[in-house]
Amino acid sequence: MDNEVRAIIDSLEHEKKISADRLRYIFMCDDDDTKEYLFQTARRTAQQNFKNEVYIRGLVEFTNFCKNDCYYCGIRCGNAKADRYRLTEEEILSCCDLGDELGFRTFVLQGGEDPYFTDERICHIVKAIKEKHPSCAVTLSIGEKSYESYKKYYDAGADRYLLRHETADPEHYSKLHPAGMSCENRKKCLHDLKEIGYQVGCGIMVGSPYQTIDNIYEDIVFMQELQPHMIGIGPFIAHKDTPFGNEPDGSVDHTLKLLAVLRLLFPKVLLPATTALGTADVMGREKGILAGANVLMPNLSPTNVRGKYLLYDGKICTGDEAAECNMCLRRRVERIGYHIAEGRGDHPDFTDCYRSF
Repeated sequence: MDNEVRAIIDSLEHEKKISADRLRYIFMCDDDDTKEYLFQTARRTAQQNFKNEVYIRGLVEFTNFCKNDCYYCGIRCGNAKADRYRLTEEEILSCCDLGDELGFRTFVLQGGEDPYFTDERICHIVKAIKEKHPSCAVTLSIGEKSYESYKKYYDAGADRYLLRHETADPEHYSKLHPAGMSCENRKKCLHDLKEIGYQVGCGIMVGSPYQTIDNIYEDIVFMQELQPHMIGIGPFIAHKDTPFGNEPDGSVDHTLKLLAVLRLLFPKVLLPATTALGTADVMGREKGILAGANVLMPNLSPTNVRGKYLLYDGKICTGDEAAECNMCLRRRVERIGYHIAEGRGDHPDFTDCYRSF
């Protein structure tokens, strides 16, 4: 075992802080026993806060139209090969009805920044879900909006909002996004959401083009400032019809190490084992949970559109029925000694203060 890295892990667990050099040591460590010690320490921290429970969120990918042209994304507006679709309000509600029958108590409405879905339409959908499923949480993941728009969604009943910041470094951000999009505005959106009262999620792709360990350290510094309730990370996976189509995929090893580091830095944070991690490694989601993750996001979208919502190539579970996917995940979680928790799976700071609608 690498005793120097082990000492860094012990310090990280007890002090809840890390330097760029110490993060570099962890990322460079190839000793299997030391890596397992990192994952074991993160796993223990997760279990102290969440026992052996894994929270599930039902994902509804309701539109793959997007006005943005982000260089890494398969549904970017510049991808003429994307097979576009929009779900109707009735189809979205049907997905939530099915999810409720399957035991889901959180629905995540995720889509591109689609101008068709105006504030009025989003608010109407949120209200309709809340009326039919008042005990469930509604999460939105629909990109950058104004403070006023975010407030409207919140007032309509939305509980949570996921918005990956992608990178906290403006120069790196400009290499991943076209002119007109800014790191400053992305961060402002996240602070706006926090101020309004949402449970807020941010995150990054590990191994995105031009990313350095210093970039990742800067992301950690930003997360410590923001104090999000959820952090979504996964390995970068290229999409062939984007400017980064020939870039190498991100490292699963680095993703797992960062998951563990984030668990130790943010003991109570909601930390997904993402679909991208499961795509990059057949056992990726299990490995993520064993590295400190505690959230899974199975897909409730109709099977006829799942293969169209492709942010990256090779995405798993595009053909599975929702019930089949749900049962599969439950079995996989149980095989590694965990179980799916019932209920909404709120961040601990929100557990006793649900909003009433």
